[in-house]
Amino acid sequence: PPAHEHAPQPLVLVACSGGADSMALASALAFEAPKLGIRAGGVTVDHGLQPGSDLRAAEVLVRLTALGLDPVESVTVRVGREGGPEAAARDARYAALDAAAVRHAAAAVLLGHTRDDQAETVLLGLARGSGIRSLSGMAATSGVAGRYRRPFLHIDRQTARKACMVQSLPVWDDPHNADPAYTRSRLRHEGLPALEKALGKGVVEALARTAQLSRDDADALDTWAAQAEATVRDAAGLLECAKLYALPPAVRRRIVRRAAIEAGAPPGSLFARHIEEVDRLITGWRGQGAINLPGKVVAQRQGGRLVIRQG
Repeated sequence: PPAHEHAPQPLVLVACSGGADSMALASALAFEAPKLGIRAGGVTVDHGLQPGSDLRAAEVLVRLTALGLDPVESVTVRVGREGGPEAAARDARYAALDAAAVRHAAAAVLLGHTRDDQAETVLLGLARGSGIRSLSGMAATSGVAGRYRRPFLHIDRQTARKACMVQSLPVWDDPHNADPAYTRSRLRHEGLPALEKALGKGVVEALARTAQLSRDDADALDTWAAQAEATVRDAAGLLECAKLYALPPAVRRRIVRRAAIEAGAPPGSLFARHIEEVDRLITGWRGQGAINLPGKVVAQRQGGRLVIRQG
């Protein structure tokens, strides 16, 4: 027989916390996979942040197995302190999911983020004041080679809950989701309801739409900046301030940001105020000295050139 008949079916994993969103997604994957000729598995991450979290993870495995998913596994992670509790937990979770995807040679990992999660992400980005990339929320596809997929981004949280009720799927609510110590939780239980009260019910939908429009804009500007970058370097490859000055600020700042990252500045620590300060070397030159950026990177103006390098 031809070789392709023996090719193993691709495996798709669902990341499941046991909450309504990811349980609904696990159930949907289990239902659709056989029709699509793919294998469906599940992975749950035990963050070890609460007593009994290991029992909870074991319970989720039982539920995933009952849905017919195979393989299923629970991964225990140690959450660090870097960047606050939410960021640390997220970093640990994605590292574990990446490792699981590699271990099982999974074609994709499905995440249960809903339109409500997207709205929260946009508001958090807005509050950080860090430009339209942070307003563009979560991508439907992200990660290494598009590993992560978010098929529920256009579905609201209520719909996921209803889907679980209709199928009598037991769901668990993470107490952290109601813990006022977590910014996202405060936003969910106080911020968004207050906005809906003030502005009407369509806020979540409008924020999700803002995310998509912002993503399109940010992608376009990134493309423009990538093309413009080649035109603003001299023969030696140095950035020319006069040519940078002629570009629109949004494009120029992107070029500056990319140059800083290429020199070794960690993207997560590089804020708008850093980029604005470097930008003033181009637009408001008064003989300022070198500017220190995160990651021991230094930016300075020398002979009409913008030089960004490890200090």
